Amino acid sequence: MSSIILDHVDLTFKIWREKRIKDILVPGSRRFNEFGTDGTVRALKDLELSVGDGERVAVVGHNGAGKSSLLKLLAGIYPPTSGRCRVEGRISSMFELATGFEMELNGWDNIYLRGLMLGETPGCIKRKMKEIAEFSELGDFLNMPVKYYSSGMFLRLAFSVSTAIEPDILLLDEVVAAGDAAFIEKARKRMDRMMDTAKIMVYVTHSMQQAVSMCDRCVWLDRGRIMMDGEPRAVTDAYMKSLGSRGMDDEGQ
Repeated sequence: MSSIILDHVDLTFKIWREKRIKDILVPGSRRFNEFGTDGTVRALKDLELSVGDGERVAVVGHNGAGKSSLLKLLAGIYPPTSGRCRVEGRISSMFELATGFEMELNGWDNIYLRGLMLGETPGCIKRKMKEIAEFSELGDFLNMPVKYYSSGMFLRLAFSVSTAIEPDILLLDEVVAAGDAAFIEKARKRMDRMMDTAKIMVYVTHSMQQAVSMCDRCVWLDRGRIMMDGEPRAVTDAYMKSLGSRGMDDEGQ
């Protein structure tokens, strides 16, 4: 059984903040009020969420709502500041694909290291290295340090390794496009297969259409809080309606 359980989870960052003259002179300056007086940002606030086998959950919200912070929390990159986060199952994180790569090492070495970071055993990743190399279509470039790769080559390698495992839980932040049209089509088919076979998918997206078509549940985040959690069409409609209201509120300030 795979599962995600968040129990009154808070995620707080301490940041360095330089006050501007506007922050001091203009009462209610938004930039000044977004942070605590001690320079903290509450990225996630008192989150309660439970996801079980078979669920496909879209996460929507404006930029800065906490969507990426939620993915990183679930992936174990960020520990909760308070509350309890329990994730059961093998995770594949399809975001920040560069994590775990050593720029001075060649492609082969990085396939091995990234595979270990994703939870593969040494023997298992060694057996998959040939298939990963073939999928990446990088050929002799795998013998070269990855610091010399173009951005497209690097994304090909990172994508090929990250999608070589069979996860219980797939954490996805939009769809990565890497390379020419033929490779993108091949990558899309692999992503489709991963989404079909994963027991749980959590998908951060700005596309309301994809949230409805790809998922059976949708969570709307706003300023680190869950505003609504339910059927995708109902949640995305409410979210889009709120954007219109927020625009009118902004104009009146």
